Amino acid sequence: MERNNNVQKPGIIYRLFRRYLRFMHDHVYYKKTYHVNTQAIPEDGTPLLIVSNHQNCLNDPLGVVVSFRDRKPNFITRADVFALHPLANKFLRSIGLLPAFRLQYDGAENLDKNQDTFKITEQALLDGTTIMMFPEAGHQDKHWLGTFSFGYTKMAFEAAEAGGFEKDIFILPSCNHYSHYFGIQNEYMVKYGEKISLKPFYELYKTKPRTAQRQVNALVRKQIEDLMLDIRDVENYDAVDFIRLNWGAEVAGQMGLDTNALPDRLLAEKEIVAAIQTAQIETPEEVDALYADARELKYLLEKAGFTLKELDLTTTPIVSSFKLMGLLALLPLWIISLWPSLPAYAIPMTFFKKKFKDPMFEGTMLFVFNALLLLPLFALITFIVMWVNVNWWSGLVYIALFPALMLFAWKYIAWVKATIRDLRHQMAPSNTISKMRALKQRIGNKLNILLKK
Repeated sequence: MERNNNVQKPGIIYRLFRRYLRFMHDHVYYKKTYHVNTQAIPEDGTPLLIVSNHQNCLNDPLGVVVSFRDRKPNFITRADVFALHPLANKFLRSIGLLPAFRLQYDGAENLDKNQDTFKITEQALLDGTTIMMFPEAGHQDKHWLGTFSFGYTKMAFEAAEAGGFEKDIFILPSCNHYSHYFGIQNEYMVKYGEKISLKPFYELYKTKPRTAQRQVNALVRKQIEDLMLDIRDVENYDAVDFIRLNWGAEVAGQMGLDTNALPDRLLAEKEIVAAIQTAQIETPEEVDALYADARELKYLLEKAGFTLKELDLTTTPIVSSFKLMGLLALLPLWIISLWPSLPAYAIPMTFFKKKFKDPMFEGTMLFVFNALLLLPLFALITFIVMWVNVNWWSGLVYIALFPALMLFAWKYIAWVKATIRDLRHQMAPSNTISKMRALKQRIGNKLNILLKK
């Protein structure tokens, strides 16, 4: 495997900045992050193109950036995110992102601008820089794999051609997966497949370039499909998604997996989806009945105002009273935590709602605004105010407590919502509870039958 021993290492400023991003990403924004099969990543200096599904706007490349310890990858991503703000443009380029202009979103008049991006990328690839691309050329708020553009295969083969086909270029499939797309303190995973060498396709490319690209694309896409949760029944996505979310942990336990680990739950959810999709072909009437039960249970839960998790809880007014007293006791601390938590959430969300219709930009707005601008600004304001009114070291202590205060503020709201759902559960009519429990039991039984077929 050829590698460039002279590939430029990231500077100290970039490495420190990435450590800050990693802390904010892994410990504040997300509850837990997973980097799976990182041993498949070739050593730094190897011409490497990472190709991934696209699930969640800028959160996808950010998750990969912080998963690397000793390299600075470049990313090709949608051009419109560079137009968010001049500060965002500088930030994105500083962490290695380059714009890709798309016909559907940016217009035919801007497509020529891609030539500059691809020339820079092709040379960087030959020099041993790690490149990442998202061939779906867009993202969605659902777990399915979209159509692939062949731009990434074209760029990879043209880079090889520019180097006289002397260097072996590798493509590494990967996937991003989220426990939930919206809000903070969710779980995130990046999972890598096995690298694919382009060298065996060089001779074919010289005579039939499109055929070589198609064959490589088929290999890459198959790996990504196998890595990710790919719900192909888009028409019934709501029912399938409801089932896999609510029965994934249970099936993981039946498979002997860790029900608390996102990678293990993903494996179980893939089993559920695969079983349903197979049954959809073999016994469609059974699957239609399963979908009907799932939709009815989902509707009843939403109408009642609580989740499937609360359905089987045996709570009492006394327990709820203690929970309310606990929330009341913690209320003063929550009020204190509103600085910086409230403006850190409200400012990006206000900007997001004014500027974007795409809900998948929400996470990008929350993370980028806070990590890059708001939290450093709030820290400066806090330090000055505390220094003037108390002393300078109190300001440093307050700033050090920012992450803990923000997490507490978020969790307090989650506790309030959980208590409200608990009270709603107690007030729900007994016949409604019985009906929902019967539906849950029926869905579980049907699912077990499908999984054993």
